[in-house]
Amino acid sequence: MARFGMETAEPASFLSIRFAFAAFVLLVVALVFPKLQTMKLDWKQIGHAGIAGVLLQAVYLGGVFAGVNQGIGAGLSSLIVGVQPVLTVLLATFWLSEKITWSTIVGIALGFAGVALVTAEWSQSDGDISLPGIGFCIVALFGITLGTLYQKKYCQKLDLHVNMIAQYVASALFLLPVALIWESYDIHWTPSLSLVLVWLVFVLSIGAVFLLIWLIRVGEAGRVSALFFLVPPVVAIEAWFLFDEPLTVKVIAGTVLSIVGVSIVSGVFERFKFQKTQ
Repeated sequence: MARFGMETAEPASFLSIRFAFAAFVLLVVALVFPKLQTMKLDWKQIGHAGIAGVLLQAVYLGGVFAGVNQGIGAGLSSLIVGVQPVLTVLLATFWLSEKITWSTIVGIALGFAGVALVTAEWSQSDGDISLPGIGFCIVALFGITLGTLYQKKYCQKLDLHVNMIAQYVASALFLLPVALIWESYDIHWTPSLSLVLVWLVFVLSIGAVFLLIWLIRVGEAGRVSALFFLVPPVVAIEAWFLFDEPLTVKVIAGTVLSIVGVSIVSGVFERFKFQKTQ
């Protein structure tokens, strides 16, 4: 989607419109439900949600989109951002006092190895390496890591719907000056760009992010972040199915390793053993 979007718009310009559109849709939904209309707002919590949103949305996605705009390919960008679960687990031990177990270490190692195998295939066609693009991807890595931890620590009591509205309003306001000062804000609207925007707003910004925030609320930040190891393998499988890109042995092996790693971190095997003993 980033590739499609960058063909006709610059990163901050496109994302500011995406976030504003997502905030508008969520606000319309809030006006429909009486419960949300009568809810007492905690502005301190809303402020925290805004900060989490800037990190999770504006900094993370802005960094990825800017990296793509600088010519960074899918393989290298995925590998850089793929460090996120490792970084999140390490920082969560200090910031959130989450425990690191041997199963977590093994699962993360397997997950990262799987990501490395999958992205190794993509990196062969990434072309020249752009240092500014790498820098943007590193900024994106720290954005989603710190955003996940901040969301877990400070936004647990805020209603999820209000949380998401605050995130997208703050993100749009954060990126709008960037777009106006450093970009042309010249967007060439095409049918494909409109379809990309609809997908990004409804499926990702509303559907997937709602699920992510809920998972962060009910689970450990480290375990939730381990799910991101599944992104590169799933993208590779989708590219094979939709665009007939080759599904190589490395991609299949990386997918299996990522699935096993995430399963270990998520405690799937432990629950299976527990059920068998019962």
